[in-house]
Amino acid sequence: MEVDRSNGWEAVAVRFVAERSLIGAATVRSWCRDLPAGASVLDLGCGCGVPISAALMAEGCNVSAVDASPTMVTAFRHRFPQLQVACEPVEESSFFNSTFHGIVAVGLLFLLPADGQRALIRRVSAALQPGGRFLFTAPVQEVAWKDTMMGGHCVSLGDEVYRRALAAAGLHVVGELVDEGENHYYDACRMG
Repeated sequence: MEVDRSNGWEAVAVRFVAERSLIGAATVRSWCRDLPAGASVLDLGCGCGVPISAALMAEGCNVSAVDASPTMVTAFRHRFPQLQVACEPVEESSFFNSTFHGIVAVGLLFLLPADGQRALIRRVSAALQPGGRFLFTAPVQEVAWKDTMMGGHCVSLGDEVYRRALAAAGLHVVGELVDEGENHYYDACRMG
């Protein structure tokens, strides 16, 4: 039997693609306007590419993407055949052996265990160009919950822990955003 490398998302991928709202697109579009024209941006946990990758493309970004669900990656490729997308867990991704002006992780980080979140923050920092930006969603509260769609365990490490993990990885918070669905975003910049 094949292991689900998507941590449960492959089982609900068809439903997710059908039900994914446009919440977050306007926030991401606003964020990427601070990036250089034609910025290279990596969308981690891209799903089917709507709305986040689509919003980045609408702002002129050169988008690459990673998702571990084969069904979602197939949907992404169907919508955006011109973009490079890798079907692999973000925890193991090579990030195309490249560096980026920006990396986004909307609805992803808190799906990983605490150690996995810290490790991904370090890997993101290494994949950002100097001055590059990392935008991710996570509640400011330290809280755990069960995802309503795929049933998996989610955990927010809380504001203080996220800020420490970012600083340890050479990133500092330059802003915080809240979208129309009341999702909280951290906007961090790679120093030096």
